[in-house]
Amino acid sequence: MKGVLKMTRKNIKRTLEIDEIIKLYLEGASTTEIAKLSNVSPRYIRMILSDYNVEKRPFGSWKRQYKLNEDYFKTWSKNMAYILGFFIADGFISNDFQTIGFAQKEKYILEQIRDELGSNQPLYQNKQTGVYMLYLNSKVMKNDLMEIHGITPNKSLDIKFPYVPEVYLNHFIRGYFDGDGNIYSRGYLVSFVGGSLDFMTVLEHHLKARGFDVYLTKKEKHIRLYMSGRKNIKEFYDWIYHDKGLYLKRKFEAFPDKNMDAETFQNAKLKRTKQAVAARKKAFIDEYRKKFIAFIEHVELLELH
Repeated sequence: MKGVLKMTRKNIKRTLEIDEIIKLYLEGASTTEIAKLSNVSPRYIRMILSDYNVEKRPFGSWKRQYKLNEDYFKTWSKNMAYILGFFIADGFISNDFQTIGFAQKEKYILEQIRDELGSNQPLYQNKQTGVYMLYLNSKVMKNDLMEIHGITPNKSLDIKFPYVPEVYLNHFIRGYFDGDGNIYSRGYLVSFVGGSLDFMTVLEHHLKARGFDVYLTKKEKHIRLYMSGRKNIKEFYDWIYHDKGLYLKRKFEAFPDKNMDAETFQNAKLKRTKQAVAARKKAFIDEYRKKFIAFIEHVELLELH
């Protein structure tokens, strides 16, 4: 089937990407409708669906195929706050259809999110990028994200920091961090990246209000927020993972000093502070801002593309 599909592609000027075709089908569009939009035959659309292991609906079926708690984003909880933050980083809202979706390379976190949302929707994997996709078709859920939480289809550039109850703020920021944050354990450095200056400025405010030493940089279309230092990173770790529910294991495991108890950490910090704090601050400014951060920005830019 794959060989046939590749041969067919050479002679057809398909006007929609495969991701778009699959998304339209999962949103309820028929293969005939998608074929017209894509400038291909319905048979070709069915070949793509088979090639990418997309479960097909019974012929003529318009009923919801999968379960979903459509009112999930109406009620705050630690996992709802996490998923909302994760969605702002790695989710999307369709302009033309009643669909929202998540994208991530780690399949298990999308499975956990799907289960938390009360859905049995199968995941789809982009064979070219390896990224897993979770598409959810719900007018109610789409409206709640837009009207209650202020998230728009063009959220990457104009998203505002939503209202989050204080008790759930660490879970929300953990979700956003798992989507658009990084931890560089060798240099005791955490970074966030975003396209909305408004969102990133409010994020900076919330972190500073909790005593974290952070600063923003703006380069081209991306805004980055950094925090560094052993004590700063350990306290950030303790805060975002306090009473944790959902979380991305890879980033959790990357944090240094997470198994060090408070007394040991405090003693280690005090022994070094008297002799080294001034030199350490100067080293951070000289090293990270000139070299390390420039390297990180380059890596993150490559990941975004």
